[in-house]
Amino acid sequence: MRETPAHETAPHARPQVVVATLALAGIVAALMQTLVVPLIGDLPRLLDASPSSTTWVITVTLLAAAVATPVAGRLGDMYGKKRLILACTVPLVLGSVVCALSSSVVPMIAGRGLQGLGMGIVPLGISLLRDVLPEQRVGSAIALMSASMGVGGALGLPFAAAIAEHGSWRTLFWVAAGLSLVVAVMVAVFVPKGAARTTPGRFDLLGAVGLGAGLVALLLAISRGSDWGWASGTTVSLFVGAAVVFTAWGWWELRTRQPLVDLRVTARPQVLMTNLASVLVGFAMYAQSLVLPQLLQLPVETGYGLGQTMLAMGLWMAPAGLMMMAVAPVGARLSAVRGPKVTLALGALVIATGYASSMLLLGSTWGILVVTLVCNSGVGLAYGAMPALIMSAVPRDETAAANSFNALMRSIGSSVAAAIMGMILAHMTMDLGGTALPTEAGFRTALLIGAGVGLAAAVVAALIPVRRATVTGDPVEATPARTAART
Repeated sequence: MRETPAHETAPHARPQVVVATLALAGIVAALMQTLVVPLIGDLPRLLDASPSSTTWVITVTLLAAAVATPVAGRLGDMYGKKRLILACTVPLVLGSVVCALSSSVVPMIAGRGLQGLGMGIVPLGISLLRDVLPEQRVGSAIALMSASMGVGGALGLPFAAAIAEHGSWRTLFWVAAGLSLVVAVMVAVFVPKGAARTTPGRFDLLGAVGLGAGLVALLLAISRGSDWGWASGTTVSLFVGAAVVFTAWGWWELRTRQPLVDLRVTARPQVLMTNLASVLVGFAMYAQSLVLPQLLQLPVETGYGLGQTMLAMGLWMAPAGLMMMAVAPVGARLSAVRGPKVTLALGALVIATGYASSMLLLGSTWGILVVTLVCNSGVGLAYGAMPALIMSAVPRDETAAANSFNALMRSIGSSVAAAIMGMILAHMTMDLGGTALPTEAGFRTALLIGAGVGLAAAVVAALIPVRRATVTGDPVEATPARTAART
């Protein structure tokens, strides 16, 4: 049964307020990803733990977000997206409070895991916009909501660095808890309910456990492989285990009546190719955000480092996140005229151009600023187009699950980028005063790989077989297999 869009049943909801509220929710959720970056070097001292133990403060957030995002999307389709967005703010608040009160590594890891559970807000918000806004506003709102991920990540660095340098590190988490609570209140007051299934059905718990186990094995192998050794028994076992679990999970999802992820829909060429492009764009987006901050902070004695403090580095990187927000409306207009496929391909080309320009601009802070602005302009175009392509190819009652799976693909791309960039910079080093530092050739190699991945994303985007160009309406009818599966 097709649900009535909420914008038809909630005429007093103001679109501008709805979009601003959901965008703020996305920014706050994304903020959690970079919140602890300024503290990485100090965490062993602050928590009285080994450096290898404190790395889990970052890793656990990635793992929790990867597992929670597709689950939140499915539950949002079943029980209502607004309800699940509010549910996602609960672990954000609780996790921030736990971190603020932590004095050892175990509660800090637990708190950061709770924060990761809130990352489902962004794909849920994108899908909710389709339900609650008038048709003519959906495209621009989706682009803006998608850009919130970049804005939150970019603003998190200077925000966290300023507080960490001039106040207690615990203040970071108290502020994060306060912002999360404000978001929860705003969503409850200003955002109308989206469509949910009249008969929600049964949640695929076994599918959720299988997907979670496979993702944890895969992402652990990717994120910690360089530390454990890529040929070590632990790393190889995790990769093999992930392959086995995903195979069994796929078999189950194709046979259960109400799957967590409808693989038949996911296998449709438009959805499949968009998700593949999303992996590549996620890689290209994250690679420069890993490489360029290091270059900004390396000492000038290296001959290529720019000697910036953590706070100064964050301030140089922040405009790139704001650029994503600025280009979002441009991308929405381009998608309305030429289709989101064109916008995605153009965005990937702009990303590749930004990486290529770095070959000439690495010698100054202003040059790196230009590189980040160009790269993130492309990311803003691409991130706004991907949800539009996904939602124009799936049934309305699966938009949250489909968007969450797409967000997961981007996260996998980012994780692969972290592993590859880290491996390159760790192996191409020089000695400076007894400290191994990445060489200029290492930085240039990493950035050239980013350019190549951006070009690959553009090629994949150009090959996406698009049948429809809008994100409104109910574009895909249930196939006989889907109909039978739900009876």
